[in-house]
Amino acid sequence: MSEPYLGEIRLFSIPYAPKGWLPCNGQQLSIQQNQALFSLLGTIYGGDGVRTFALPNLQGRAPLHPDPAHRLDQGQTGGEEAHVLTPAEMPVHRHQAYGASTAATSSSPAGSVWAKPSANDYAAAATASMSPAALATAGQSSAHGNMQPYTVITFCIAVTGLYPSRN
Repeated sequence: MSEPYLGEIRLFSIPYAPKGWLPCNGQQLSIQQNQALFSLLGTIYGGDGVRTFALPNLQGRAPLHPDPAHRLDQGQTGGEEAHVLTPAEMPVHRHQAYGASTAATSSSPAGSVWAKPSANDYAAAATASMSPAALATAGQSSAHGNMQPYTVITFCIAVTGLYPSRN
């Protein structure tokens, strides 16, 4: 393997960073001990710019090539590993109310559906409210997984190597 450029990011199929590399996990480094790397990264990924700067955090991320919508010099991140849908994100749909075509057999609406009146007129004798779940929202606001198919790799950044020319 040739000598890397300082700040170069490579993928490794091992669960650790090789010598001269650090994992891209957002950790903060001392500017005083990493002046050359700081001159390349600045505070794009965080840090106070006086004593510390941060490495990019590529944990659980899919890197993109920079373009006008996703600028490298702003350290933009996006996406999420889990997402809760809002009503605005769901297609228009209905939650049907169900009923039975047979006569009612109980005056309790718990766990039941609407039914035709019976000879005992259970509908008139009902003393409890229908379950709110009969027409309530569904989903319980639980997040669903939003990850792309993945394999385990380690993004690492070179902390030693050739200083890249700025031609």
